[in-house]
Amino acid sequence: MKQKFPGLFLYFLLAIFILNLLQANFTQLLFDEAYYWYYAKDLAWGYFDHPPMVAWLIALGSVFFEGELGIRFLSCVLSIGTMSIIWVLVDHPKKRDYVSHFFVLILSMTLVHAYGFLMLPDTPLLFFTALFFLAYSYFLKNPGFLAALFLGIVMAALMYSKYHAFLVIFFVLLSNLRLLSNPYAWMAVAVSLLCYGPHFYWLYEHDFVSVNYHLFERPNRPYEFFDFTLGYIINLIAIFGLTFYWIYQALFKNNDDGLFPRALRFVAYGVLIFFLVSSFQRRVQTQWIIVICIPAAVLVYNYMLNHGQTRKWIFRMGLLNILILFFLRVGLVYEPLFPVVFETHGNKTWTKEITSQVGDIPVVFENSYRMSPMFSFYSGNISFSLNNVWYRENQYSIDKTEETVRGKRVLYVSKYLPDRDISFTMPDSTLFYGVYKDPFISYRKLRTEIINISSMDTEIPVIFDLYNPYPFAVPNDELEFGLALLDSYKQLIEVIPIKAEPSEDYSPLIASEAHRKFQFLMPELPIEEVAYVKIVISENGLRWGLNGIKTEID
Repeated sequence: MKQKFPGLFLYFLLAIFILNLLQANFTQLLFDEAYYWYYAKDLAWGYFDHPPMVAWLIALGSVFFEGELGIRFLSCVLSIGTMSIIWVLVDHPKKRDYVSHFFVLILSMTLVHAYGFLMLPDTPLLFFTALFFLAYSYFLKNPGFLAALFLGIVMAALMYSKYHAFLVIFFVLLSNLRLLSNPYAWMAVAVSLLCYGPHFYWLYEHDFVSVNYHLFERPNRPYEFFDFTLGYIINLIAIFGLTFYWIYQALFKNNDDGLFPRALRFVAYGVLIFFLVSSFQRRVQTQWIIVICIPAAVLVYNYMLNHGQTRKWIFRMGLLNILILFFLRVGLVYEPLFPVVFETHGNKTWTKEITSQVGDIPVVFENSYRMSPMFSFYSGNISFSLNNVWYRENQYSIDKTEETVRGKRVLYVSKYLPDRDISFTMPDSTLFYGVYKDPFISYRKLRTEIINISSMDTEIPVIFDLYNPYPFAVPNDELEFGLALLDSYKQLIEVIPIKAEPSEDYSPLIASEAHRKFQFLMPELPIEEVAYVKIVISENGLRWGLNGIKTEID
């Protein structure tokens, strides 16, 4: 062990691991962590927003510990694994002389630091990106059956972590096109596809819902330089904090020879360029570029070992970064230290405020896949996110949670209720209202698709198909229909109620797994910016749902 890892390295690693365990235990959940905990309650080969790795890790960690520590335990383990792999990937005779510089470099990277104790999809993404580079370096040195098997399994694990992982694999291939003629490389691809097969099948069974959402259904807005492109540049600075100048300088000046350093550079540069281009179309989130931290850590540390001035400045500014990050880490637990109200603050308080008024009855949150799992985690109550046309689909749209609240007395929570039975305030001072519904009945999985809309003629009936996926019949008289108008960025403009009549023999019930045709006359569209329309449904007076497949209009 000490041949690869000097004693000082292991002491640092142990201290970081213990610190992360303590942080994981005493910090309340992020909303996204609660959402992935909700994933883990029903293990599957896929979920609406992401592949399943984050859910699997949460489920496994919860075997060993309860509460927040159970959710985050394996993030702490993967974090020290990531650091250890990066250390191994650095091939430099002087690296043992600068162990403290190595840890300052790694821990000064903002999100790498944070994902040392937070359990999000990017946590396994970082680990398996590092492991992928380790597998690739081994493959370059010893191409053969075992190397291909190892590389294929790691590629699958990488893709099970997050879809963005494809960029890592693609740019490594681009750095070494000779792999296309290497039979062992093709074997690695075959192994990867075989391991990833269950997720492909899950996507097929769920109508490729994740792919459709991320590529086609996600709303956007007009290009804004300051928020999109300038925001992306600010993210590039934020990801490295005060060390950003020296890290990028070292990253771009590193000219180490060989296929492996070339692969590291291709991934780092490729991801940066890919998301720069993307920033001209949509807002790029900081965590989307986090994979560059792995190749950057290897390339920059190698450069630091050869250049004293760079080593000195990254060490100095990195220590300042770490001091700031540790101050913020304390603030995640002790609220007065944090400069703003953050999402790890007060979740137990607002949850308790609700349960003290409603007891253990289920709670339905309007348009909040964030609040619903957080409430369920800290209260133990059943909860559900009822998504409508002003929001977006999520895991609650495709799983069976709706069945746990249908027909029951529930508290319906929204910011927009005209009347209320209870109210409560979130830590950021947002006021929410709750009203009892008894019984609560929703049919959010009903699906509609316009069949003929070749003309906007208001005299020609428009026909749409209504599909009932439920194992029971749905009453016609509980449904109202609306025409949702969307702009070219798929943003909702408004919903126009329509009078839809069955275009075939009338039946008061829509049978289980049956299709029913309806027709209506297209109203005059009041806004020129309308680019898409879709049919939405209000059942039992609930706000319009997310039922329809959008149809482009001329």
